[in-house]
Amino acid sequence: MAASILLPSPSFNTYRTNQVSLKLHSQCWHQSINCISVSLQTHKYNLKIYTIPAIPTVTRQFPLKPFAAVDSLEPHVSPHQNNAAPGVSSQNGFHRSKTLFDKASNSSDGMSDFERQLLELFDEVKTLIMTGNKNDAVDLLQANYEAVKEQLNAGAKGMEEAAILDVLALGYMAVGELKFVRSLLNVINEVIDSQKDDEPLLDSILVHMGSMYSTLGEFEKSLLVNQRVTDILENRHGKNTVVLVTPLLGMAKVFSSTGKTTKAVDVYHRVIRILELSRGAESEDLVVPLFGLGNLLIKEGRATDAEKSFIRILNIYTKLYGENDGRVALAMCSLAHAKCAKGNANDAIDLYKKSLQIVKDSSYMPLDDSMTENMWIDLAELLHVVGRGREGRELLEECLLITEKLKGKDDPSLVTHYLNLAASYSQSKDFVMAERLLRTSLEIINKAEGPDNPSVTFPMLHLAVTLYHLKRDEEAEQIALEALHIREKEFGKDSLPVREALDCLVSIQTRLGKGEVELLEQLKRVLRIQEKEFGCESEEVITTLNKVVFYLDKLGKKDEKFPLEKRLSRLRMKYKRVVQY
Repeated sequence: MAASILLPSPSFNTYRTNQVSLKLHSQCWHQSINCISVSLQTHKYNLKIYTIPAIPTVTRQFPLKPFAAVDSLEPHVSPHQNNAAPGVSSQNGFHRSKTLFDKASNSSDGMSDFERQLLELFDEVKTLIMTGNKNDAVDLLQANYEAVKEQLNAGAKGMEEAAILDVLALGYMAVGELKFVRSLLNVINEVIDSQKDDEPLLDSILVHMGSMYSTLGEFEKSLLVNQRVTDILENRHGKNTVVLVTPLLGMAKVFSSTGKTTKAVDVYHRVIRILELSRGAESEDLVVPLFGLGNLLIKEGRATDAEKSFIRILNIYTKLYGENDGRVALAMCSLAHAKCAKGNANDAIDLYKKSLQIVKDSSYMPLDDSMTENMWIDLAELLHVVGRGREGRELLEECLLITEKLKGKDDPSLVTHYLNLAASYSQSKDFVMAERLLRTSLEIINKAEGPDNPSVTFPMLHLAVTLYHLKRDEEAEQIALEALHIREKEFGKDSLPVREALDCLVSIQTRLGKGEVELLEQLKRVLRIQEKEFGCESEEVITTLNKVVFYLDKLGKKDEKFPLEKRLSRLRMKYKRVVQY
């Protein structure tokens, strides 16, 4: 029985009322919650400027193309443009895999009816998502899943069923149903496991699976499917074909994410060689692997080598589009990162300023676009680092005013800007102004999301820190406790967001003179969370372990203290770091 695809009737989009929801911003804050650091320091306030949280693909008006490498990244592309080269994956949402429908991309006559139905299904899902009809998109995906499920139960387990499931998995990925994506990938694996490597569509399905596994953090599975599709394409087209670029980039990401830096660097260099041979040494397609390589090298402390990659990107864009193009500006920002890593702060500041001026003059991106805002914020943070806090604060204020003018005074995206300004004023010891800004941000997010939404805990914890510096410890404790309870309810009592709130609370309660037994139990809880998330031998546990040892000593618990003290000493030697409490 041939696989069939269900498409909506013309009335499908109109039977349900559109709903506009502020959940968008809640998702952003929720996704970013593990990355935020709130700390209390007695002698030095550690400034942390926050960038605009990345908005999920389904909520951005990005150009979606069928059959995506979901997690692949193409730098320096405005969300309002689509300049991705064929065969090279795109950062901004779904980009069609060049290995699927190759003929169709050149001639509609080369596409089978089944392939055309797949495209229609994906296009319909894409359209529903982009127009805000997420529920309709889910209904359409579910209807097709039920249909293909019947076929699978009837014993039809061929490539057509796998291809439909592949499209459905991409659709569910786009609407954020990640748990169900895992289930679909398991079913696809069962179907394709026994299929021969020369089966039509198999290479495309494997490319998509590798990308989705990587997005889900299942790197071992991602590596396996990317290796399989690489072998298939090498046998079919040779070792230097451009169709290898996407799966090789997927493998590079896996190696990078799992700490196998040498392998990742080798794969990036191989991709660069393939593209140089097929497209030339100045091809725009080189930007993607050069960008990935540069970022990896910075991460590994090889800033000089990274700088070479970013200079090459800058030269490619300058030659192709001229010195005043927005892509050149974004390439300058990447180069500025490398300059910062080398310690050349002034050169980095000059590059940031030039890039911002180009963006303003070229109108390449709106001033309230997240990429533009992040450029402002990066420059502001760097200015604070080099002691030019007033300049940095002026940038942050300008960024806030622009967003306020374009989006309104109650828009939740303003919260990030208020947090940044508050951090700037706190660094300058103006905690009164910081408190005012934080309370404003809390009012906005409370109004948008409600008082029990986890997104409110960001300004709450920062406000607790600020009140601590203002010596209003009881008030600070109350706010920190409230934030802790919200996070416990949302993320579980042993989650990293809870650990962060506990850290803040313990610091406040220490100065309030809370009982040492109570503080020790709180710290042990923090330590357990860190050990669970990072490992018992991780660097992250050192500071907390030191505090636990401190209180064990004060309480005279020598038997319990001795093994932890030995462990702490070993970790200090391992990381060549001394932690003072």
